[in-house]
Amino acid sequence: MTIQWFPGHMTSARRKAAETMEFIDVIIEVVDARAPEASSNPMIRELREHRQRPCLKILNKADLADPAVTQAWLDYYNRQQGVKATALSCKIPSEAARVPKLCQPLAPHRDSTHKPLRMMIMGIPNVGKSTLMNILLKRRVANVGDEPAVTKSQQCHQLNERMTLTDSPGLMWPKIEHYSDGLMLAAIHAIGRNAVIDEEIATSLASILLARYPRQLADRYHLDLEEMDGVGVIEVIARRRGCILKGKGGVPDLEKAAMIFLTEFRSGKLGRISLETPETRSAMLIESAQIP
Repeated sequence: MTIQWFPGHMTSARRKAAETMEFIDVIIEVVDARAPEASSNPMIRELREHRQRPCLKILNKADLADPAVTQAWLDYYNRQQGVKATALSCKIPSEAARVPKLCQPLAPHRDSTHKPLRMMIMGIPNVGKSTLMNILLKRRVANVGDEPAVTKSQQCHQLNERMTLTDSPGLMWPKIEHYSDGLMLAAIHAIGRNAVIDEEIATSLASILLARYPRQLADRYHLDLEEMDGVGVIEVIARRRGCILKGKGGVPDLEKAAMIFLTEFRSGKLGRISLETPETRSAMLIESAQIP
């Protein structure tokens, strides 16, 4: 299955973002700490580099990610020119409140009522942009939901007399180049369900966890990991949770079990898990380059 998801409103959202960026000083790019590079839109990087705008890269949902892997990603991003990276949970007000102060050193010439610091929040759908916006403004100005692409229009607000904040719709890119990126994006729920098959995403996620976090998987679902594969994990979950197709002679309902598994991963019930590391990313890119 090839995973592609680019709703119609995103074309106009990209065009509007490109226009607005001319009047922005710092880009706040929000990514998912569990898959930071897979959830980083290459179009955002292209737009800000074209305008030579510095970037505060926020690895959000850090409370759900493996802390050691998150630190490796912070080291990776902080070596990049024009980028400052930090990890936090936008749902925690005290952590979200650090964001404007982290942006200020990236544009030191914009720090007065005459020249306020102009920031714009960008990122793919469902990584926490609207949550961050609402917490920073201390009121609900952006819709928040569990489904991707809730925000569909750009909004600009005055944070204080020295700072403005623009929120933008979640932006995907027209073609997801790497198959594994599509699987990770679907697993973290950054892609609408109409574009994916839950059972396939769950099987892929189970395979990743078997390779990198087998103990957390075994503890949650009481698995015997001997000769277990991704499909086997979903089958066991179906039987453990009573997901059986009616009138089918005890056949497991893999679709229902897949949703249980994905929901529990997304909510952190499996523990703190990261789906990619700088090393696995590099290996994937090398392997991809070798495929004709």
